[in-house]
Order: sequence, then C-alpha cells, then structure tokens
Amino acid sequence: MDVIGVGVIGLGWMGRVHTQAYARLPRHYPDLPAPRLIAGADDVPGRADGHGFASVTTDWRDLLGDPRIEAVSITAPNFLHREIGAAFAATGRHIWIEKPVGLSAADARAVAGTGQVCVGFNYRHAPAVQRARAILRDGGIGAVTHARFRFFSDYAAAPDAALTWRFERERGGNGVLGDLGAHAVDLVRHLLGEIDAVVAADRAIFVPERPAPRGVTTGHERGTGPLRPVENDDWFAALMRTAGGARVVVEASRVAAGEQNHYGFTIHGTRGMLSWDFRRMGELLVDGRTVFAGPGDGEYAAFQPAAGIAMSYDDLKVIEAALFLRSITGGTPHGPTLNDAVRAAEILEMIEAFDR
Repeated sequence: MDVIGVGVIGLGWMGRVHTQAYARLPRHYPDLPAPRLIAGADDVPGRADGHGFASVTTDWRDLLGDPRIEAVSITAPNFLHREIGAAFAATGRHIWIEKPVGLSAADARAVAGTGQVCVGFNYRHAPAVQRARAILRDGGIGAVTHARFRFFSDYAAAPDAALTWRFERERGGNGVLGDLGAHAVDLVRHLLGEIDAVVAADRAIFVPERPAPRGVTTGHERGTGPLRPVENDDWFAALMRTAGGARVVVEASRVAAGEQNHYGFTIHGTRGMLSWDFRRMGELLVDGRTVFAGPGDGEYAAFQPAAGIAMSYDDLKVIEAALFLRSITGGTPHGPTLNDAVRAAEILEMIEAFDR
C-alpha cells in the first residue's frame, strides 16, 4: 500500500488542519503510505477550493460513492458527526473523526464499522504529555493521590459573540462539556486510567443570550442580529474518582476572560508532582523543575532532532494522521479510538445528570 486516497468533509479551520496534516505526512513519516487528496466537501461554496483536492463538492454524500476514497476525515460540526460517520462506517471506510463524535454517547456508538476509527483527541499526543504518561507508568511520582485538569478558553467570553451552532442544544449538544470537557476527560483517562465515578458536578450558563450572526460566520465574529437564548453550558466543574483511587477535579470554561487556550493538568503523587501547560507544550514540570521534551518522548523525533525545540498544535495533528494511517496499514488501532470517544461521552453525560 503505497498511496491511500482520502477525503475531507468540512473545510473550516479543523478541516484545513487535517488537510495540511495529510500533505505534511510524507515529510515526517516517509515509511507510511502517502495520502492522496481525492475530494473535499463543504456546504459553503468555494471553501473546499485551493487545498489540493482532485475534486470538490458542496455535498458530502458525493464522497460515499467515490471508489478512490479509502479513508475520510470528518471535521464537520458536531451535530453532523453521527449522520456522516455512520454513513461512511457502513461502507467499511476508515474514519478520522473529530471529538466529541456527535452529541451523545449513542451518537458515538453509531459510528462503529469494520474500518479503523481514529478520534481527534490531539492533546494526548504532545511529547511532554507522553513523557508524563511514562513517568506515571513507571511510578516516578509514587501513587497518584489527587489531580486537577483545566481547559479554560475565552473564545465565547465576549457577550456579543455571535450565537452560532455551538450555543444551540440541537446542534451544539452539551456546550463546553463536549467542546473542551471531552479533551479533559480523555487526558484524565490517558494519564491516570479509567474513571470509576463522578462524585460531584456543577454547570452554568453565564451569558444567557447572544446576538444572532448575519450570514455565514467562522464562529468568532460579533453578532449583529436579534438576541437569542444560549441553550448549553458555558462552564462546568466535576470531582471524579479513578479506578486507582485518585481524586480528580476537571474544570472547563469557554467564557474565561483573559484565558486563551489555557489547557493542562497538575498531578500529585505520594513522592512528587507533574504539571503541564499546553501554551508551553514542550515543557513538563517535574517536582517544580522544567524538563524539555525531546527524542524518545512520544513522536518528537519525527519532527525535531534535539530537546527544547518547540513543536506546534498542527504537529499534533500530523501525529494523529500518522497514527490513523498506521492503524489502516497494520490493521491494529493506534491512538485514541471510538471506544475512547464513547467512554468520554458517557462520563460527560454522568456530569450532566447532576442537578444544578
């Protein structure tokens, strides 16, 4: 298998990131088959143009019958994940789909098929996070006692930010839980093992109304239309217990003014602590001392020759693309799978089950 034909559905920001990851893959992973960009689909006319696809369309269904497409990236909005994912799963295609894989655990389960399914939990692929995982597996900080995982963003902090699909229950699901909370829950499970219970939780909508957008929006413009109600949560916090007995606080906000992609964790054990901040992605604090990720940590060596050279968010997506193709060629899953998406969704539904 020298070449794999791929399609990408949804050419907004995340679709562009997937497409660029495919294009970069041969430079970082020359041992893997080269992705061939067969078709791009986006319902906004012209948005799939200029990305190197052999053909483009405004209807994702056109890709279903294209025999050249062996694998597909699904980067459309959350409410379309189930319909598109299930349709391609039924054809046996391999699927790289963004989290949260629909609006519920039931939606995620519907994407199961005979092909490989890779899910976009990209933060676990940071080499410093992989180093933290190795330290934890080796007992480097002793038994984990308690931890805090945070995902704070200010993309919706402005009260006049346009009310896009993200703020609607029918199309945006459970709001910040599925958007940022899914990443946080996946990191907890990746580093600390299975979550046994949600002990307590609280949720809130802090901006109850937002102005409607005028026309097509990228999701970050100010709204100029009439005010409409926000239907899903801006913030949540939950106390969880892992199978190993650790207590974990998970908190996420999309309205944390001044917090721009402040994602990360602090983990305490009986003999030490670990801390990581996505904004300083290549650094891991070990007992307060900065350790730089380098060759030998995760997939770092595919990008840089020595420790301390910065990597980027887009690099994490190249790693994901590599794991996806590795899963296809080897027939064995690499990286986060559909089961991880289902379990994350189940835990988020447990958080929602707590009364306000």
